[in-house]
Amino acid sequence: MFYREAGDFKTSYGEDSQTFPIKFDRLRYFAVLAIAFGVVPLFINDYWANAVAVPFLIYAIAAIGLNILVGYAGQVSLGTGGFMAVGAYAVYKLMTAFPEVSIFIHVILAGGITAAVGVLFGLPSLRIKGFYLAVATLAAQFFLVWLFNKVPWFYNYSASGQINAPDRTIFGVFVTGAQTSAMAKYLFCLVMLTLVALVARNLTRGTVGRKWMAIRDMDIAAEIIGVNPLTTKLSAFAVSSFFIGIAGALFFAVYLGAAEVGEAFGIQKSFLILFMVIIGGLGSIFGSFAGAAFLVLLPVFLKNVLVGTLGWPTDLAAHIELMIVGGLIVVFLIAEPHGLAQLWRVAKEKLRLWPFPH
Repeated sequence: MFYREAGDFKTSYGEDSQTFPIKFDRLRYFAVLAIAFGVVPLFINDYWANAVAVPFLIYAIAAIGLNILVGYAGQVSLGTGGFMAVGAYAVYKLMTAFPEVSIFIHVILAGGITAAVGVLFGLPSLRIKGFYLAVATLAAQFFLVWLFNKVPWFYNYSASGQINAPDRTIFGVFVTGAQTSAMAKYLFCLVMLTLVALVARNLTRGTVGRKWMAIRDMDIAAEIIGVNPLTTKLSAFAVSSFFIGIAGALFFAVYLGAAEVGEAFGIQKSFLILFMVIIGGLGSIFGSFAGAAFLVLLPVFLKNVLVGTLGWPTDLAAHIELMIVGGLIVVFLIAEPHGLAQLWRVAKEKLRLWPFPH
């Protein structure tokens, strides 16, 4: 009986159009933030930070970015790994060229550089769509990986071709490098994810988001009623690439510390994030969180059960993991195309009507 609109009166347009109109949703949101910022940092250690928390936060940022492009704007993309590589190499060049500038600024600038690259590769979307656009973005994936491998300037002429994140601090606390603590990594990524989620949530609920969804649902009808397909599609590519670039910068600088583009940002990274969006739910910010959590926690759970408990070989467990993930994707596409987000929406609707029959 506590999850109701009854008695939750709105006295202004702002209150009526707020992100969480039901009071219980707002309280739940603030409770999650309080736990994430105030409780988890007190107990987190290196294992949980490196195996679960930091990967989840970074992949959630990337999934939100891809969901904006695929779920809200309807533009298929298979180049997520390449755009993450742009963010990683951009932040590396900025960190080495301007060591006195804050790493926070470097990450934001890396996202801006990735947005520009995303707009460039988004130009074909003005003439093609669907499968052909997917192939064009897949070409971007391979081209970007090839570029960062073949041009020594991007990795500062290193003999190994590998990039290494230098030590950087925020307010005197190391957030990159060997001296970084688990709590510092976690909090830095959490702050970035919170900002990205707030921006994405407000964009998708505003005029820009409605234009994206109009283009997604029927681009010809949207153009007839005054939606400019040029600016709408390119803005979707820009915002999506901006978030993905931030994720790539954090993935390299905070999580990995050192990376080689072919191994860290190959085609498998693009498919992994696409699977997160599919399982979580297209066109849902919550679905991006759910999909990222699911595909980060699932390998950890399977490894603990298959390798730790049952004693199976690691390579066999890895193959079983791929089979399970593939099977789940097929199941979600057939049984629940809108993913975990739709299951969450149905559960909330049942809770709102309980105990009455429906």
